[in-house]
Amino acid sequence: MRVTFLGTGAAGGVPLYGCNCKACARAARDPRHARLPCSALVESADTRVLLDAGLMDLHERFPPGFLSAIVLTHYHPDHVQGLFHLRWGKGEPLPVYGPPDSEGCADLFKHPGLLAFRQARKFEVFEVGALRLTPLPLVHSKPTLGYAIEGPRGQRFAYLTDTLGLPPKSAAFLRGWGAFDMAIDCSYPPQPAPRNHNDWLAAHQCVAATGARSAWFTHLSHAVDAWLLEERPSPAANVRLASDGTRIDIPDAGS
Repeated sequence: MRVTFLGTGAAGGVPLYGCNCKACARAARDPRHARLPCSALVESADTRVLLDAGLMDLHERFPPGFLSAIVLTHYHPDHVQGLFHLRWGKGEPLPVYGPPDSEGCADLFKHPGLLAFRQARKFEVFEVGALRLTPLPLVHSKPTLGYAIEGPRGQRFAYLTDTLGLPPKSAAFLRGWGAFDMAIDCSYPPQPAPRNHNDWLAAHQCVAATGARSAWFTHLSHAVDAWLLEERPSPAANVRLASDGTRIDIPDAGS
């Protein structure tokens, strides 16, 4: 099972419009340091699942029939804005799973076009091709789910954004899940009282609380990148920072 981070940025991305901090200036000079809206592609055999849909070029990036499904963490614009163009395309309906949210985002539910919206409910397993997904509730300002994703050979990967910490039942599920890798929200440098998203310390606490084999920090803001440039902290040994385009192969169970 392969995971590709297509975007690793918080809302606003990097470089942030109008910002001249060190991180934004670096990203403006060198696109390798830019961060698009947070999103990932999970692939196993002929199954391809897009996690979140904030990228604005979905209709150009993925040819018709390429994606098996889109799975949404929540309906904030930076996680669904790419659907607004994609929906008016032609072809077979494209399944889109997301948390129960009566508001959704704008008129997506009223005018879905080719998008076939389906509800994902906490801890209720559903399958997309070769993948089994367990929705895990997260802590955010809108109904939000992370996903524990299992491949056909027992590969396990958890995608957990946007969140501030983890609900006890979600953390307990992951502790008992077996060996797994994860992506976790890290939107802020260390702060006295982060809101809606993990800061550097809370993200590390999530990794420790779940017993993840390895973790990739994502949903990184320009403030995090600027702090990293200034302070150069050392993350935990099993933690890495994801970048747009980072690709990881999740090992088989027992490997």
